[in-house]
Amino acid sequence: MPRISRIIGDIMLLCNHLAEQILFNPLYDRADELNIMSAYATPNMLSWYLKNIHHRVFEPIKINLIVGMVPFDHLSVSIHEGFKGIVSSDLPAEVSSVKCSYVYDQPAEHGNLYIWSRHDELLSAFTGSANFVQNSFIGSGRREIMKPCAPAEAMDYYNSVISRTVYCNHAEVEEYVIIKSAHPVLDTECNPIGPMDPEKTVELSLITKTGEPGTKSGLNWGQRSGREPNEAYIPLPAPIARSGFFPLEKQHFTALTDDRIRLTLRVEQQGDKAITTPERNSDLGEYFRRRLGLANGAYITRADHDRYGRLDVAFTKLDDETFYMDFSPKFPRT
Repeated sequence: MPRISRIIGDIMLLCNHLAEQILFNPLYDRADELNIMSAYATPNMLSWYLKNIHHRVFEPIKINLIVGMVPFDHLSVSIHEGFKGIVSSDLPAEVSSVKCSYVYDQPAEHGNLYIWSRHDELLSAFTGSANFVQNSFIGSGRREIMKPCAPAEAMDYYNSVISRTVYCNHAEVEEYVIIKSAHPVLDTECNPIGPMDPEKTVELSLITKTGEPGTKSGLNWGQRSGREPNEAYIPLPAPIARSGFFPLEKQHFTALTDDRIRLTLRVEQQGDKAITTPERNSDLGEYFRRRLGLANGAYITRADHDRYGRLDVAFTKLDDETFYMDFSPKFPRT
């Protein structure tokens, strides 16, 4: 097993299991506030953290996030809308508040700070290379180095940056920061500018080998006794799951849909066989039932798909955490 930390001189460097050491272990000291300044951050990472914080919190915590490199790199519309969606949504019981701010004035902030406190008393702080993104904290594809630092000095620096930030949900935030398209193939409304790259696209069938949707699986996953009837997943064939097309290890990723909805998804279940909505399994079922023109909780049939004009859903990979999801009709509606 790789070492969790290394000692160089009198400095302890953290290089493995960073999520546990930096994002979760301080909770066992009854910390109730986390202040983060990160050069780069994603709503998928924030969503993942909110999903995984349960059963670790002694009292609800506050999370304050500053994204530092916005003056240099600007923001994509999907990142911006993702943060806005999280701070305005219902939070888990373990979290009392989430605030997200952007540095809007030069100099941009390229450093990373994670500062913990309890009842306004500073407990611990960390600095280093790990941005608040999933590749820094989840999986083994990239190694980061972090180290403990003086909490008071870290908090002083964090506070010195606040005056150059604007909340992501501020009414005039777009007067302060530049919002750009999610990807060169999309416009600022997340509509395709041209055809999607077939080499970066997979089509996932919503129909089983019988020619019908699963009776108690797929989009009908919730059609079981005692379950929420809208619960659903998109079946993911094993060869595609193993190909690396989608993030694994329960990482969250964004799907920008053809009808301009932003979904947070993840791959899960045994054998990585399902794409789900991690906040609520029913979100995905509600989405597809609305597209199919069905009532919430309705049983989905092949006739519903034929009437709508599509039997599959296509994903085009835009980057490691962002996909374009197309469920527009492909053949004449019946």
